[in-house]
Amino acid sequence: MIEIADIHAARERIAPFVRRTPIMDATLERDPLPVAAQVTFKLELNQVTGSFKARGAMNRLLGADRAEVSAGIVTASGGNHGLAVARTAKVAGVPAIIFVPETVSPAKVDKMRKWGAEVRIGGAEWSVCNEAALDYARTHGAAYFHPFADPLVVAGQGTLGLEILEQIDGFDTIVVAIGGGGLVAGLSTAIKAIRPEVRIVAVEPVGSPTMKACLDAGHVVSLPEVTSRVATMSCRRTDERVFEIARRTVSEVVLVSDEAMLGASQWLWHEYGIAADLSGAASVAALQSGHSAFAQSRKICAVICGAGAEGTGQ
Repeated sequence: MIEIADIHAARERIAPFVRRTPIMDATLERDPLPVAAQVTFKLELNQVTGSFKARGAMNRLLGADRAEVSAGIVTASGGNHGLAVARTAKVAGVPAIIFVPETVSPAKVDKMRKWGAEVRIGGAEWSVCNEAALDYARTHGAAYFHPFADPLVVAGQGTLGLEILEQIDGFDTIVVAIGGGGLVAGLSTAIKAIRPEVRIVAVEPVGSPTMKACLDAGHVVSLPEVTSRVATMSCRRTDERVFEIARRTVSEVVLVSDEAMLGASQWLWHEYGIAADLSGAASVAALQSGHSAFAQSRKICAVICGAGAEGTGQ
């Protein structure tokens, strides 16, 4: 799907349009994380629009022919990709139509509209919304920006991996949330190309274990249902190419409940004043779970990938 050269090219392409986000060591908590390893947070929630999705959406735009997007951009999103596409369309000066599921955060919808996008409720979950987005693209000539099954999008997400490698020395484990799988595919491609010994631990909701189901089966499968209310991490089926990358690079998938992610979001707010959405807090929820995946880790990078007010009580 992509190689490390594609990620380096994406980095040069998108550099003027994305932020280099900070890192922070996890220290001095009232309630420390139950792991022996040193933990460093990669605060990607400080990215433009509040998540890593800005990287992939901007690379998709800049890697396309200008004529492709002249009639506007359409996508389906649980929230963060839609925000990134709304902002990307604003930069391009074209309309954006975002189809979202019923479980989407109202705050994210409000932000999409403030970026100038038209937002439509497309159905109960992402796959239904995606069909609506594809139909809109066919009938209106708009450019369709897939949130994860697109090499340009995945390469853009991979630039996060390059940044982490430059900022954090000697980490042996990285913990990252999975929705459709674009982030883990891009990030793991970058990290494994340069430091193949690093373990990639992915995190999914109990109610949407898409990648774990595929890894357990040895091939791509569709979930019979999605019960998680975390729209940014709910996806019935991943992409074949994304799965092939994950099969080579992901060491383990940790499943966490929606309630555990909410608790982790509240913990981040209480301990650090970090306003992470539930997907952004998923890596912390995995660390808090006491899962054996971290038993041998000595230095962990936990990606805080999305912003939101869920844990703040506001």
